[in-house]
Amino acid sequence: MFGLQDGNNYYASCERVFDPRLRGKPVVVLSNNDGCAIARSAEAKALGVKMGQPIHEVPPEVRRQLVIRSANFGLYGDLSARIAGILRDLMPQVEIYSIDENFFSFPETGCRIEVAHEARSRIERWVGIPNCIGIGPTKTLAKMANKLAKGGAGIVDLSYPDGREAHLAKFPVEDLWGVGRKFAARLGAEGILTAGDLVAADPETLRARYGVVLARTQRELQGIPCSELVEVEPDRKQIVCSRSFGKECTELEDLSQAVATFAIRACEKLRDRGLECGGVWVWLNTNPFKQDAKQYHPSKSFSLIKASSDTREVVMVVRALVRAMYRKGYHYKKGGVGLLDLTAGSSVQADLFSGVDPRSKALMDVLDRVNRKFGRGTMGLGASGWQASPRWAMNQKSLSPAYTSKWSELLRVR
Repeated sequence: MFGLQDGNNYYASCERVFDPRLRGKPVVVLSNNDGCAIARSAEAKALGVKMGQPIHEVPPEVRRQLVIRSANFGLYGDLSARIAGILRDLMPQVEIYSIDENFFSFPETGCRIEVAHEARSRIERWVGIPNCIGIGPTKTLAKMANKLAKGGAGIVDLSYPDGREAHLAKFPVEDLWGVGRKFAARLGAEGILTAGDLVAADPETLRARYGVVLARTQRELQGIPCSELVEVEPDRKQIVCSRSFGKECTELEDLSQAVATFAIRACEKLRDRGLECGGVWVWLNTNPFKQDAKQYHPSKSFSLIKASSDTREVVMVVRALVRAMYRKGYHYKKGGVGLLDLTAGSSVQADLFSGVDPRSKALMDVLDRVNRKFGRGTMGLGASGWQASPRWAMNQKSLSPAYTSKWSELLRVR
């Protein structure tokens, strides 16, 4: 039996945990560079703010009523890890599906509803995040149950066939996990409007017209599991870190610092997973929305002689690629770094002509431990404009403090 725990209006709820003054107020969390709404409290939704809506398109009379926060992903990720820890204490298996959602299996003994109530209560009391739990014999039914639980019940159990038929008959097909807008439009044209209609559809015709993904969704709605919990994230094929710049860059040094910063972050993720990269990919973009501006979208990659996770080596390659791509006279709006050909550090192919420098791993271990203990950016590389206030830095005018990850920003009780 599967369960799905989901934080309600997660980013907005995280902002309220350490700032109780926000409770009951319309809170909107904005994307990178304070562009679009990526989370809205119930009060903000009631004012008509839409998901993904650019904040400048929100009517001024509505905007004046909002409490706006810049995205604080460090805080959201830390609270997410605490929620996963609570679930692991109660459940035998937990799959972290996203920053605000976790699938899990139930203990073999005990009442599922009681265990779900305990998990939901602990998360709200210990972390401060309101949440809902859906229960079902498949992941798709658990996801559907969770969406129903957001209607006010808090916990919905669809594990019994007799109890879920009425829900299937009313549940819109476009709200199902695995059914996108394009599929929903096509299904609607054929008279398949609800989850119940999808369950009753001819499986062979469905598979022939829509493929295996929708066929699996149908089987899962029938109570037949087509996927299991994945507790350990599979090794990635590549790691990418990219951002839009707070202000357009025209100088080579600004671009080099920005892309070096992205490379440093990507290497941190690489070492966290015990991986090394065999190649580096760098790209730059001008602003495609400025039709009157000259456009330039260069991209270059480079294969390393020997796979590495040493930030210094990657940054050296990245800066060389940026120099090769740079053209004066363009206004660059975005850049990114991709680490390619990833392999486990324990199985890296050695090179005949270059040995392994033991100081490299030791130095990277010290770098990671210091930044993990004292906060990201405590120790860094000068190539990234370390601890400077660069021109390209993201616009985050309404960023909340790093309540859980920086000593200098911890709450003080007087």
